[in-house]
Amino acid sequence: MRAIPQYDVIIAGAGPVGLMLACELRLARCSVLVLEQATSPDSPLKQPPFGVRGLSIPTLEALHRRGLLDAVVGTAGSGDTVPPPPWAQQPRRPGGHFAGIQFFHDRIETARWPWRLPGPFSESQPSTMARIESALAARATALGVEIHRGVRVEDLTQSDDSVCVRADGQAMHARWLVGCDGGRSRVRKAAGFEFAGTEPEFTGYSVDVDLADGAALAPGRHYTATGMYTYQPPGVIAMVDFDGGHFHGTAPITAEHVQTVLRRISGTGVRVKALRLATTWTDRARQVTSYRRGRILLAGDAAHIHSPLGGQGLNLGIGDAMNLGWKLAATIRGDAPEGLLDSYTAERHPVGAQVLDWSRAQVALMRPSPATRALAAIMRDLIETRDGATYFAERVWGATLRHDLGDAHPLVGRSAPDLALDDGTKLATHLQTGQGLLLDMDAAAPLREWSRGWTDRIAYVASGVKEDRGMRTLLVRPDGVVAWAGSGGDDAELEQAVRRWFGEPSVERG
Repeated sequence: MRAIPQYDVIIAGAGPVGLMLACELRLARCSVLVLEQATSPDSPLKQPPFGVRGLSIPTLEALHRRGLLDAVVGTAGSGDTVPPPPWAQQPRRPGGHFAGIQFFHDRIETARWPWRLPGPFSESQPSTMARIESALAARATALGVEIHRGVRVEDLTQSDDSVCVRADGQAMHARWLVGCDGGRSRVRKAAGFEFAGTEPEFTGYSVDVDLADGAALAPGRHYTATGMYTYQPPGVIAMVDFDGGHFHGTAPITAEHVQTVLRRISGTGVRVKALRLATTWTDRARQVTSYRRGRILLAGDAAHIHSPLGGQGLNLGIGDAMNLGWKLAATIRGDAPEGLLDSYTAERHPVGAQVLDWSRAQVALMRPSPATRALAAIMRDLIETRDGATYFAERVWGATLRHDLGDAHPLVGRSAPDLALDDGTKLATHLQTGQGLLLDMDAAAPLREWSRGWTDRIAYVASGVKEDRGMRTLLVRPDGVVAWAGSGGDDAELEQAVRRWFGEPSVERG
């Protein structure tokens, strides 16, 4: 006898990606179980300094649209924000870096991004993994998500209409399973996803140590004949050892080992008295060829891994969760148009591939060779120009991210601008419920009769706007991506776009 699914979705992994996805699914009233192997969410690696992450503009917008921004980054001036890192304390205000080469705000020309409005999301903002997970876990619990910690996924099988997950000797059934369980994903391996990519060139170290002679190391980032290290007194050190990634995950990290690597890379006789905290990582870069196999999907590091250089991984995963959540929910409800769930891979795979190449390019600039040092010198000159700084800000901050939705309008496929409406609200306010949005900027316009059929999936708002962007109608998907933009008088095209993204109406007009 075939088992009846107990849940609409089981999510493996209670990190930020799994929790964000769970929240998105619960907004659509799907039943969700999250399984997490770790017994506790607490870890010193999620706290400063190693737990600090730069949140990109798309991530900040996603959190804002769901009313989570203050809980994650704090309110400016409240004293509840994450303090800036030491490298930000400079006469010139840094905007980020590429392979350690900084670009600065005084060279960035945001006017080159005409479809972005001035506002609080004009650049990256910091938070910590601990704070992000805490805020998302609290929201998920409030929405009714079940979170089971200390539970390890052991195996899984899928049929035409369900997935059976075996965890800690128990069988659990769901209509869908999503692996958000990290770079060593058990779901990815058990389901047989192809994981293509490149092998590592280095082992990276993040350590907090007690040094006997810290004055032997100069603060800041340093490239040497054998690698790279960054020193933040009194004892926070990041190192890159071009050993082919051989040490990562193969042996315990000891004070003696850290001292050996640090001496070799720094060229000093520095002595490590004690090791307080340490972790390793590599530049291995791999990505699944498809984010879906039957009723099993992947998101976050389970779908793509790369070095943490530039802090792109968390933002990439949050983007996956936002893109997948509403599409999977529509599929579960039965009102998804044909091919909607497949568009998750079609839209997110290119974004992931671009981030992997961005990571590889940074590694190429860090190799300890004369040729690389010469190339890095040229890159420093380029990044100091206005064109260069603006380009790198676009990429690092995610300011110009665009999905190819097959529409030539310059706004389609981009994050919707947070337009100020004449009724006193802003566009993001109308996305908090997880529905789509049809914004009719002719404040006097009556409710379009045909749009009544989608009121269970799309909020209709008729209001003028403060900023005239040369359009009269905007269709926004639940993830905040513009699906269609028009200048008025094009109802047939708009209705076609609505059907493409939101399926057939629940109630026919007429």
